[in-house]
Amino acid sequence: MTIEPSQSFPLCASADLQEGSLALPFDVVYAGQSCRAFAIRFEGRAHAYLNRCAHVPMEMDYQENRFFDDSGRWLLCATHGATYAPDTGTCVAGPCRGGLVKIELSERDGMVHWHTARHIQPIEF
Repeated sequence: MTIEPSQSFPLCASADLQEGSLALPFDVVYAGQSCRAFAIRFEGRAHAYLNRCAHVPMEMDYQENRFFDDSGRWLLCATHGATYAPDTGTCVAGPCRGGLVKIELSERDGMVHWHTARHIQPIEF
């Protein structure tokens, strides 16, 4: 499989991402390793990140596909309490070493698509 520098792949129907609700998981290759990623909707826009805390590289969800805190305003790492802005991935509280790794998304014709980058590629089958 040959991947162009910025290729897009269908992820889900736009309606599958509900505001402040469960995330949609998907797998990518990041820096040569298979990693879990997640997509969410916040303030009407779709966002996606690697499911990897910036404090310690481990998955963040406290229950399967749950990343938002009780207020629905922040993404929370269940292990150490690092808190991230859902729209940027920037760490706003708790132990962090930088922010979340963002995966570019776009929406068109009722579908959400994710975009490759130099360091983020699809899983090859």
